[in-house]
Amino acid sequence: MTPAPHPAAFVYTTARTGDVHDFDFLAGTWAVHNRRLKVRGVGSTDWDEFPATHRATLHLGGVANVDEIEFSTQGWSGLTLRTFRVESRQWSIYWVNSRTGAMFPPVVGGFEGDRGEFYGEDDDDGRPVKICLRWTRLGRDRAHWQQAFSTDGRVWEVNWTMDFVRTSP
Repeated sequence: MTPAPHPAAFVYTTARTGDVHDFDFLAGTWAVHNRRLKVRGVGSTDWDEFPATHRATLHLGGVANVDEIEFSTQGWSGLTLRTFRVESRQWSIYWVNSRTGAMFPPVVGGFEGDRGEFYGEDDDDGRPVKICLRWTRLGRDRAHWQQAFSTDGRVWEVNWTMDFVRTSP
């Protein structure tokens, strides 16, 4: 089993900005290795590992992009809509999955260099949480994504990671 990811410092902010081309790298098809905590919020180190197939497309000159990820061994899929607000230079990221059909509240932010951070608020099974999505571009054909939750904005738990390898542009 792969060791648990080391949680780098998170600094909750919804003021991070980016560029309209931050997500251009994601266009295409990817094979994804997922690691997701079986139980969140209790310091668990027990991870589920499973594959996925991810396809992303750019729209409106890059101001929007959409991806779909299929978790074939899990029996569900998800869709992400990202929109770039030109005036504020911020991305809003919305998530919906096939299990509920509900669109989750957005996280906002942008990239600085090869790392993007996006923060927002949500709930995890009725528990209010702050959420961080962190993207790391690892060259043209690899990327890493992670999700972390916090109940207080200081202590964060990474609860889901994805390692992307491009299979076609």
